[in-house]
Amino acid sequence: MENGTQMLRPTQDPSECTEEVKSLMWVYVLVGNIVRGMGETPILPLGISYIEDFAKSENSPLYIGLIETGAIIGPLIGLLLASFCANVYVDTGSVNTDDLTITPTDTRWVGAWWFGFLICAGVNVLTAIPFFFLPKTLPKEGLETNADIIKNENEDKQREEDKKEKYGIAKDFLPFMKSLSCNPVYMLFILISVIQFNAFVSIMSFMPKYIEQQYGKSSSDAIFLIGIYNLPPICIGYIIGGLIMKKFKITVKQAAHIGFWLSLLEYLLLFLSFLVTCENSSVVGINTSYEGTPQDLYMGNNIFANCNVDCNCPSKIWDPVCGNNGLSYLSACLAGCETSIGMGINMVFQNCSCIQTSGNSSAVLGLCDKGPDCSLMLQYFLILSTMSSFIYSLAAIPGYMVLLRCMKSEEKSLGVGLHTFCTRVFAGIPAPIYFGALMDSTCLHWGTLKCGESGACRIYDSTTFRYIYLGLPAALRGSSFVPALIILILLRKCRLPGENASPGTELIETKVKEKKNECKDMYQKSTVLNDDELKTKL
Repeated sequence: MENGTQMLRPTQDPSECTEEVKSLMWVYVLVGNIVRGMGETPILPLGISYIEDFAKSENSPLYIGLIETGAIIGPLIGLLLASFCANVYVDTGSVNTDDLTITPTDTRWVGAWWFGFLICAGVNVLTAIPFFFLPKTLPKEGLETNADIIKNENEDKQREEDKKEKYGIAKDFLPFMKSLSCNPVYMLFILISVIQFNAFVSIMSFMPKYIEQQYGKSSSDAIFLIGIYNLPPICIGYIIGGLIMKKFKITVKQAAHIGFWLSLLEYLLLFLSFLVTCENSSVVGINTSYEGTPQDLYMGNNIFANCNVDCNCPSKIWDPVCGNNGLSYLSACLAGCETSIGMGINMVFQNCSCIQTSGNSSAVLGLCDKGPDCSLMLQYFLILSTMSSFIYSLAAIPGYMVLLRCMKSEEKSLGVGLHTFCTRVFAGIPAPIYFGALMDSTCLHWGTLKCGESGACRIYDSTTFRYIYLGLPAALRGSSFVPALIILILLRKCRLPGENASPGTELIETKVKEKKNECKDMYQKSTVLNDDELKTKL
């Protein structure tokens, strides 16, 4: 049987496998990410702690909301850039893209990931320049017009710096750690954050893959849709949450209730996503028989049939074609196609003996589309995702204020840093690993590398994929509401260290009291002096 296309076959020559040298470029990417993380990590805990300490209490939620919004605008631009890079072939410039037989919707497509790293590296260098021009001290809100207080505050700060240089930071580290560890609200908040971030990281990390497999979109389209539908509502939610906290002067207890009930509402909205589904792609030999009837996914794959048994087709190949009968096949060879016309992505296979149609049987490259109903389901899913993102971000600022106000002012830098450390170590690192392993367990067909080794997954069982992708985060987030309820109970019975605190106001009151004490001492000294003079004269 003739075949007009070049099939991807496992390499049989062992010498060709041993000569291949594995690239170590991933080491440079790893080191670069480590250095980048070292540079950007102190900005968030120290910056937010500074705002909370030196801004008015009614203004700090708005300022923090603006900072969090800026932290979302960056990923928004990054996702748009990633969408562009994913649509460009990885070896562009060194290969003729007109000869490619795969498109961005194909699972074998690899985008120009390296192009985004070059752009982001240049932007990071440019953003580092303004930090060199920041002053050593910044004016504190509410104290700009009082020169005496500013002068005294600078003197106090200088004495604190001299004290730190003399004793070091180790002196206060252990007492602060002990104080934070004995703070039940703070420790429960860290537990909630770790559980919630495990769910959040899992959902965001695999959302492009979920949209690809569930709704048949390319990786570039999936990234673009996430950037457009998810991140702008998060920005708006952060700003509105900060404005609400500023406008109505929400207390810590009220903020805790707002964060809890909004999170619960968004959690219940998540379950509607289970209803917005598409069927598995019908691939003959994997989940569909050659007669067009569904077959059990776990009873083994019947790749060969009488129509292609004499074609000597490789069984591990993945070069899918869509027949004019609406079914997809692993390759044109397994579809029984004898001839082909056209070049590149426009190639059409004809005289396909396994494609049962009334007329001339033919096939084109790629999997068959999932149809207009699936596109409609995708729109419903994106609308639900937009609503969930907005409600989730609306609850984020009140929740973050609970974290900041449950600590003493001198503990906030360490407390925010420890909170960031725990969420990244216990959620940011392990979540993609175990979640990815669960995703791989739903794979129906693995790709084959050059030497016959197992490669990336080409198609998943979308039903099981959906249950894991939506079910595991739902279970994690459901368990986080237990410590959240405990926090609400604790807030009813006790007063937090930072509750109703206004750092600027407290500082002014402290300085005023110091001035009063100084005046009182001077008056007493003056009175004593006048009495002594009177006695001398007498």
